[in-house]
Amino acid sequence: MRWTPRNGIQDVPTGGQGVASQVHAYGGGAYWATPKGVWFSSANDQRIYWTSGDSDPVPLTPPCGDHRYADMRPSIDGRRLWAVRERHEYNHVRNDLVLIGNDGSIRSVVNGADFYSAPRPSPDGHWLAWTSWNSPLMPWDGTQLWIAEIRGDHLGTPVLIAGSPEESVFQPEWSPDGVLHFVSDRTGWWNLYTWQHGHVQALFQDEREFGVAQWELGYATYAFVTDGRIAIAVQQGGRHTLEILADGKLIQLDQPYTSIKPYVSASGTRLAFIGSNPTRASEIVLLDTNDPSLQRITAPRAEAAGVVLPRSFTFPTRDGATAHGLYHPPRNSHGIPPLIVKAHPGPTANAPLRLDWHTQFFTSRGYAVAEIDYRGSTGYGRPYRQALKGNWGITDAHDCADAALHLAATGLADRKRIAIWGASAGGYTALRALALTDVFAGAIARCPVVDPATWRNVAPKFQAHHADGLIGPWPASEALYRARSLLSQPEQITRPVLILHGEDDPITPVAQSRKLAQNLGQSAELVTFPNEAHVLRSPAAVQTALQMEDVFLRRHIPETATSGCPEPRLPPRRD
Repeated sequence: MRWTPRNGIQDVPTGGQGVASQVHAYGGGAYWATPKGVWFSSANDQRIYWTSGDSDPVPLTPPCGDHRYADMRPSIDGRRLWAVRERHEYNHVRNDLVLIGNDGSIRSVVNGADFYSAPRPSPDGHWLAWTSWNSPLMPWDGTQLWIAEIRGDHLGTPVLIAGSPEESVFQPEWSPDGVLHFVSDRTGWWNLYTWQHGHVQALFQDEREFGVAQWELGYATYAFVTDGRIAIAVQQGGRHTLEILADGKLIQLDQPYTSIKPYVSASGTRLAFIGSNPTRASEIVLLDTNDPSLQRITAPRAEAAGVVLPRSFTFPTRDGATAHGLYHPPRNSHGIPPLIVKAHPGPTANAPLRLDWHTQFFTSRGYAVAEIDYRGSTGYGRPYRQALKGNWGITDAHDCADAALHLAATGLADRKRIAIWGASAGGYTALRALALTDVFAGAIARCPVVDPATWRNVAPKFQAHHADGLIGPWPASEALYRARSLLSQPEQITRPVLILHGEDDPITPVAQSRKLAQNLGQSAELVTFPNEAHVLRSPAAVQTALQMEDVFLRRHIPETATSGCPEPRLPPRRD
């Protein structure tokens, strides 16, 4: 879609093709727009097309097997395109950086690493910056930032600017005057740095996050506005603020959103971003940094009515640490409520402070919901993010159980009426919590990881080695993988389980869930969804899944509250 003040929102003609990249399976960076037109990756065939916006698109890359493209940027003259390419050939997946000519020619300019992202040409067209990383590291573990001189259709010798296995570098970007900026967690927090004249310099250091885990390509948490100022989406726990960095100081902008997606862009003094908060669904917004008024480009058809507001809380873990969560009280409470604990996917993600219709569905039916930022979550610095290393399936599961026990002890949940829900890696956490503790009366898992060793072999290349950090290197840690598998000791799960899985899931194949359901026997119910992938998206699938979750919970969580519980003590609101 495109928007102009005169014409409002209009379709960009794509010849009936969807716009999506499948690089790394998660995609991202699927288009790049200029005043003259748009390059985009076709969801149909993964080729790059060009459209001026007034006619049908023209293919730029040739049809040559399963080649995928993303994270594109044009050359200064606009006649060539830098991009990340992923080739699936002869049972191998290879990634590189390519330069694509307007005649469809493709030249590999950087290769040899397992993964690449963010090819960014400098404003004068003389330099290219990019990031790379190698397995078994994930991009939030350790990446490297490079630059090289652009010499026609090839690059000079690359120079390493920053990054290592112990430093995650994110979003290299050139300022309008040609200074390279990037985000690094070298101090333990993702903060903003520059590189010029051969030196790295911190622009601002803070115990908050200026970057995010790079699950998708094309992320941007900061953008350059006029007069040398920089707009940054700053994260602390599950909350975002939008702030302006100027003269070495951060000034918070007055805006109503507590969750800002990592797609911040700027033009002049104006910012464009996707924002939401606990009472507003995601919407595209224009904000002038010199004017506090907002212009909503897209907005919900109606305000969310009757939603409950979450409260941040912290809780002690059984091993003496502290973890975090969001507590959503039920809309209509009669006594001590039943509780649904939600384990976010990833597991390197977090529970954002925004409107979640799935959570509101359950609070409207009398359940309290607790979204847990177990150790391994983002928003709390590198040490917290790395605390799950080697402990996946244990620390996260125990943190979810400890959160539930904490809420029960403070009167915010009925100890005997607690269930756990999770999707993807969160589904694995939920099922492991059911196996390791006696806290939960049942578990719901959507498209879960079931057997980490099997998943390691079938997951997309991007995530195939994720478990090496979360559990241990393969095959040296084979015994650990076997011990953490949900298939190895099904007798540990004695409470009921509902598994929902898309039949076309490319990330956690449905065969794993079928085998688990077979091993669990009558305690498990498996429902599969044709033509659905890793996330259930069609209205029919979403509605069916919600109905089945609702029935499952009412069947297995007693409706009568227990007696003898303490009076509720709401955690203080943190604004």
